[in-house]
Amino acid sequence: MLKLLDFWAEWCAPCKFMEPIMDELEKELTGKVQIEKINVDENQELTAKYGVMSIPTYIIIKDDKELERIIGATSKENLINIISKHE
Repeated sequence: MLKLLDFWAEWCAPCKFMEPIMDELEKELTGKVQIEKINVDENQELTAKYGVMSIPTYIIIKDDKELERIIGATSKENLINIISKHE
């Protein structure tokens, strides 16, 4: 199963903008994609492991391999299109 890592922070305005979009995506893609929300302030080790320098950052992973990385706010449609090409 694909995994989507969502790197965010409480103080990040674009992250707050993306929150309802990510909630919708999580409901729509249940069973297809596992979404993990990672607060960069509380998970600095994981943030460093993935080399996240800007937020929001979305990383699509399958079998522990990074398939794609999206940096910055984007549309739900764009995320769905990117996820679909890796299913």
